[in-house]
Amino acid sequence: MRARLLPLLIVLMAGVLLALGFPLAVSVASAQQQKVVVDRIDDTARFASLAQFVTTRPDEGGEDVADERQQTLQKELARYHDVYGIKAGVFYRTWEPMGRAPGDLRVPRDGALRAAFDEALYSRGSHDPPQVWPWQRGRLVVASPVIRDGDVVAVVVTDSPTDAMRAATLRGWLLIAAGEVAAMLLAVGAALRLTGWVLRPVRVLDATTHDIATGRLKSRVAAAGGPPELRRLARSFNEMADNVEDVLEQQRAFVADASHQLRNPLAALLLRIEVLSYELPEGNEEIASVRAEGKRLARVLDDLLDLALAEHADADLQLTDIGELAAERVEAWRLTADEKGVRLVADCPAVTGWADPVALSSALDAVIDNALKFTPAGEQVTVTVAANGESSAIVVADHGPGLREEELARIGDRFWRSGRHQNIKGSGLGLSISRALLTAGGGSLTYAPHEPHGLKVTVRVPRAAPVPEPRGGSQGLTDR
Repeated sequence: MRARLLPLLIVLMAGVLLALGFPLAVSVASAQQQKVVVDRIDDTARFASLAQFVTTRPDEGGEDVADERQQTLQKELARYHDVYGIKAGVFYRTWEPMGRAPGDLRVPRDGALRAAFDEALYSRGSHDPPQVWPWQRGRLVVASPVIRDGDVVAVVVTDSPTDAMRAATLRGWLLIAAGEVAAMLLAVGAALRLTGWVLRPVRVLDATTHDIATGRLKSRVAAAGGPPELRRLARSFNEMADNVEDVLEQQRAFVADASHQLRNPLAALLLRIEVLSYELPEGNEEIASVRAEGKRLARVLDDLLDLALAEHADADLQLTDIGELAAERVEAWRLTADEKGVRLVADCPAVTGWADPVALSSALDAVIDNALKFTPAGEQVTVTVAANGESSAIVVADHGPGLREEELARIGDRFWRSGRHQNIKGSGLGLSISRALLTAGGGSLTYAPHEPHGLKVTVRVPRAAPVPEPRGGSQGLTDR
């Protein structure tokens, strides 16, 4: 869940930062250019004030008659160009120069300088030239009119390079980018903390739910951290788990009590059937059928009682030699296998694991008994012990008819038996009892097809020592 939530938060934060960064970058570029434009406007205004008092004009023969004011203007323009590297000139309406620096500066027929010149002829200054971006190698042109007696007699133009302005804009953008990166890193760190704070209770709830689903009904969630909604959810979850445990406990108690209470009347009934059988002819089929059904009912009651006790009892976990225990159970069932004509093969090396020896023995008995029941004569049942990562496994594989895929999902359910195997004796509770015994000790029981035909049952027990549960079986939601 964190892998889906975190990218979403990062994308949203990146979008917000970019939405703020782009206008800020445009504002920085505009401010840098505006600063340069204001400086150029001030410069052109100063030159225009000097040009107001220049009264000479080119004569008809093209000869300039310069006075002292024009010479002063020319000196100022030349000094300005030498110091700042900015082209500047004052041109009459006829495009003839009053003064200019450098000497080859002129008003072209088109371009930015001509557009600024024409605009100034209408007494409008260049207050808003086109924006120059850092990647554009253009020049910034500013023009101001020279007004005498209310008329525009000349125009002052400046044609300045934009390298310094573009460099300043680029530095500003780099600072913005660095700030955005720093803000993004800070936001990612905050998102990690936020998602961890929000999702950690969810992970604890998920782990506790898994514990309860696998039989550890004492597991609870300590609602001590996380958002208020998740703390309320944790309390509601604990209440639900308490109710479920109470209902299951009542169910187990009912099954155990009912099984125990029914055994005495059933025993008396079977005894009366035996007595009655002496008064009837030997080999009476009805008496034999009633006796068989009574014994079958006794087995079901015994299995129900064993199941109730298995679900209620705590496991006595010990470091056990799984291979030795499996070999013992194989030898115990070898006579039964020989009587059926089934080969019982074992490969049980020394492998250790943490298990309740009594519970594991009972589970293995049920699994091997089930394999021998469904394996026809002449076929083979193999029992293999191996260590697999964090668990030790006992695999019991038979060559019986096996089960279909939809039947594998139901195997181990109480009283469930395949419709194709109803003629084989059994109560349908043996594997349920085995699963309950193993689950209490942290083990598991899984089923899979055994090619080309048959069933493979895997019994797993942990290899690591069990970790004691916190008092009350609670898992906390505290934030770190």
